[in-house]
Amino acid sequence: MTKYKAYFKKMLDANKKSFDDFRKIHDKYTLDPDNYQEDYNIEGEIILEIIRDWENKLCMQSEKGGYGVFTTKLAEKFHDEIKKEFPMVDHIGLKIEKAISVSDTAFNPAFVLKKINLS
Repeated sequence: MTKYKAYFKKMLDANKKSFDDFRKIHDKYTLDPDNYQEDYNIEGEIILEIIRDWENKLCMQSEKGGYGVFTTKLAEKFHDEIKKEFPMVDHIGLKIEKAISVSDTAFNPAFVLKKINLS
């Protein structure tokens, strides 16, 4: 087993409860992102901290060994492994704003279209 996969497995095993909780909200978010975005962001903050911590552990080992040049690729592979398990992990922290409809713009004085006078 490659080093990044081993660290990924260790990360999941060491934080089983956190990742189990995150998996539940991740699955709900996948099906209905609009309704679960806020909860997903809250749970996701915890997960991102864990991921950063384990990524640092993984890359520090390589840097100590004199392979600092390869840590970027190693971190990418580690994140790819995370994305295989949690494909929506990059959506943590997104803010969804309500789109402005045409009827809303009629009452918004900040939104004005200037007319072109062709005569």
